[in-house]
Formats: sequence, C-alpha cells, structure tokens
Amino acid sequence: MRTIQDFVWDDGGRSKAGFVGLTGDCVPRAISIATGIAYRDVYHALQQSSPQSPRYGVSESVYSQYLKQRGWQHRRIDGGLVDEEKFPDGLVIIGCQKTYPSKGHLFALVEGSIRDTWDVRDDGAYLTKEVWVPGDGACVLDPTPASASLNGEDLTQAEFEKIIHRLRAIDNTARNHAATDGERENALRMMQALLLKHNLSREDLSEDGNDESGAFTRRACPVNGSKALSWEKDLAYYVTQHILPMTQFYTHRRGHRTWFYFYGPHWDVDNAIQLFRELLLTIATSARRLYKGYARGSGASYAEGYVASLPRSDQLSGSLEPSNAVTERGMDSLDNRTQTAVVQHRRLIVHRQSKDWLRAECGIELVSGYRRSRDFHDAAAENMGRIHGAKHQIDVRSRPKGLPFRPDA
Repeated sequence: MRTIQDFVWDDGGRSKAGFVGLTGDCVPRAISIATGIAYRDVYHALQQSSPQSPRYGVSESVYSQYLKQRGWQHRRIDGGLVDEEKFPDGLVIIGCQKTYPSKGHLFALVEGSIRDTWDVRDDGAYLTKEVWVPGDGACVLDPTPASASLNGEDLTQAEFEKIIHRLRAIDNTARNHAATDGERENALRMMQALLLKHNLSREDLSEDGNDESGAFTRRACPVNGSKALSWEKDLAYYVTQHILPMTQFYTHRRGHRTWFYFYGPHWDVDNAIQLFRELLLTIATSARRLYKGYARGSGASYAEGYVASLPRSDQLSGSLEPSNAVTERGMDSLDNRTQTAVVQHRRLIVHRQSKDWLRAECGIELVSGYRRSRDFHDAAAENMGRIHGAKHQIDVRSRPKGLPFRPDA
C-alpha cells in the first residue's frame, strides 16, 4: 500500500484511435489504460450498454458490470482525500467523488502513478469512493500496444485516418448546396453505410479540433503566500499570451497557498509550467538578492519591472513559432496579415475548446476577478527590473513532430 507518487499524462489512446472533439470520457479512458483494451472497443462497448454516449459520462452500474465481466474486483471505501489515501501496489482503478459541485471521476493508477489527462490531486476536493483491483485471470494492461480496432479489424493509424478522410469528403458533398439532389442522396447513403460498417458516428467526424483535440490537460503550480502577487499574475499572463498562447491560466486559493492552474493542449501546458516556474524562481531570487524580498516594497517593484520588460512575441526568435503559429501547408505563401489572422483564429478555437474541456472533464466554471494596485511603488527598483528583464533569454523546447496545428481546423 502506498500513496500516489506522480502524474503521467495519458488519454488512454483516444486521440490515436481517431476520436476528436471534447468529452468527459474518464470512464473509457481509465478502463482502457488499466485493462489494455483498445479505447475504441471500450468506448463502443460502454455505449451499447448506456442510454447516452460515454462522452457525457457513464453510470456506475454500467462500468461496474463491464469491469466485473473482465475479472476485476470491486472494493467500496469511504476514504479521505485522494492525495492522502494509500492504494494497493500494481494496477488499480480509482473512483472518487467531489461534494460541491457534485462530480465523480475515475482514473487508472499504475505502480503509484496517475495515468490520466489531468491530476485529480490538484483539485484538493475529491474523496476516494471505490477501488477496482484485478482478480485472477482478469483482463489487465498488456505491454504490447493495442492497435486501433474497428468492428473487429486491426487497422494502422494511417488506414483509420484514410477512412475518416473519405467520410469527411463524402460529408462535404452531402452538405454542398451546389450538388444535385441525387448526388446528395447518394453521398448520404454511402456515408451511412461506411459509418455502420466501421461502427462510427458523426461525432467522430467533427473537425472543431485537430489531432490534439482530445489532448487537453490542466496542471497546477503552487506559489508561496495566500494571495497571488500582481507580478506573479503578470508573469502567468506573459507566458500564456506571448510564449505559449494556446494555454490559459486561472488562480485559486487553497489553505495558505495560492495555486496557478494552466490548461490547454498538454504539450503547451507542460512547457508553460516549466517556463513559469523557471521565471518565477529567477525573478524572486534576483529580487531577494537586491532588495531582500519580492512580495512587497522595492522587491515587488523590481519584479514588476522585470516581467514588464521580458521579450514579447514580436521580439522572439523563430524557434518559438511552433508554439503559437501554423507551420504546415502553405503558410510560407501567405502574407503577414493573413498568417496573423489564421493564427488568431486557431488560438480562439483552442481557447474555447479548452474552457469547454475544463467544464466537461474537471467540472470547473471560471469567473472573472479583480485586483487592487499596491500602495507603494519604487520607480528606481522597477527600472532596474526592466533592465534585467529585457536581457532575459526565453527558450522553449520545439514541438514534437507529428503534432502540428492545422489552419483549416
């Protein structure tokens, strides 16, 4: 028995199986990770037993029956907070519950590591409700990666994407007002036949997102103090506005500490957290060395000036462009105004999707807040901060290949 050790981002194979769009799919995700069954097979099996799509949640009776049929054993417990509870070693599935607002969540725990799209410990309000452990002969995670399966057929990702591409092309024909009635009817018949053959639905053809549309996450970064300092918020805004603009942030107070939550595409969030912590430590250390502090007085003025003079997006090198710009298919041929419009459009789409994901997956509805300015201001210290901030070199690792943002999403 041991407490949770760490968090590893894992969508259970949802994006690799070709699913797009936003969803609250913690049940099929956790089961797929723990059992090793392909996400698509778990998703459709639960869908057949549930009155609604698994993307809107799965009742306990439905997933309990599914797990029991595959040799998993249930243990109901009235435990404490998830981050304080001790769980069995090995492979387990944890069910937890938040009282207000009422929301349940299921996640897989593999050798002490949470495998999920967000870390439930960051919320601080989830209580352990149940634990599922594999029995003798249970279906458990196989180290051999499962391929995408459609209707019992093993398909490569390229073959699956080819099917999705064909369906979308047919769908475009069916929606084309310039097509004749016969062409539209024929396209609809072909589309319906392909959907039935491969056990797909129109939701699977959604193009609101891209290959990463199911790859959102939320991560917390705690800072000292019960209130977020103005320069700390300005720093978080700088990171999300100028360096990794696909991400967003909000703050929350828990006990005697303030937590900055970054959310959005998981690659960008990982980088945002890393950069935010690095800059936070650098600025606070410099302020303490020069002015004996960073929370108030001259130290806070220095930190504010430092953040205000950090290089903005229009001053950064091209190495940062993959974080906030489309780099595929014809962008080189577009003028600057068109490129800016495409990037801004893509950014707004991702921001909207991120907030929808936060609401659907984490049960969080954000509200706006206001802050008061500080009474004391040291102009000399702020100017010193501006000089140091202007010299700071920003470096962000390159986006992994195969995960580009598309201009036509």
